[in-house]
Amino acid sequence: MKLRVILFCISLLVLSSCGSSKKASRTKRDAGVVLNEPKPVKIPTSSEVERTKDIITKNSNLNKHTLDYIRKYAAVSVKEMHLHSIPASITLAQGILESGRGRSELALKSNNHFGIKCHSQWQGERVYHDDDHKGECFRKYQYVESSFDDHSAFLTQRKRYAFLFDYDSDDYKGWAKGLKRAGYATDRQYPHKLIKIIEEYRLHEFDKIKNKGFNGEDNNTKVVIGDRIPQKTIGNYYEVKKGDTLYSIARKFNTTVGVIKEINGLTDNVISIGQHLLTK
Repeated sequence: MKLRVILFCISLLVLSSCGSSKKASRTKRDAGVVLNEPKPVKIPTSSEVERTKDIITKNSNLNKHTLDYIRKYAAVSVKEMHLHSIPASITLAQGILESGRGRSELALKSNNHFGIKCHSQWQGERVYHDDDHKGECFRKYQYVESSFDDHSAFLTQRKRYAFLFDYDSDDYKGWAKGLKRAGYATDRQYPHKLIKIIEEYRLHEFDKIKNKGFNGEDNNTKVVIGDRIPQKTIGNYYEVKKGDTLYSIARKFNTTVGVIKEINGLTDNVISIGQHLLTK
């Protein structure tokens, strides 16, 4: 009888130890490191401001949180459009949908508006949420604008999205359907949801905003984004043109985005029209 009691106690200790070990392993999650993200600079042009006011006025009966999201992030979506050739309507609609109008837990606590997961190359801060699987790793940003920039990088640096940039800049329907075809989302209704948001809130109006003046000249704020000529004198330079991305330039010169960033001393994926990049 005593032997049975002793064996029972030992088994309880073993189970308890295993449980605490599993609990410890669950809590030992890599929190990542705080990256040096550039502080956002608001650079709306007069045309963007007026168009935002017009959309909000004519849609005042629609969801106020969505309208507030448009008011806050239309400018950065237009900026990303001119830097990376992703329609502003698509970026805005994705942000609205993926972040729950900026009110999801991931958006509020981590400034992650596009549900971008960590993946192996991410070294920044991390948070863990249940998504397709339990406790999945998501990127955490200091600024919402960094999330928008990372969203552009996500689409421009992956080959499976390359075909999207063959669509016309105002073909939001092609982009919405193409994102689903490329595997961006598992929801079969994803394209329909994006198109519905774009048309209901007339987000396609933002795709018409011209690049002229969007560098802050309207409000006397000159914003320079990676606009420095490399200090190397040997090699071939390429002048960035409208619609160029690091990915498209890399393909043009049969190299990689990583190589171009390294030889030009770039710390992010932002390039601007007229900028000179070393390609070899």
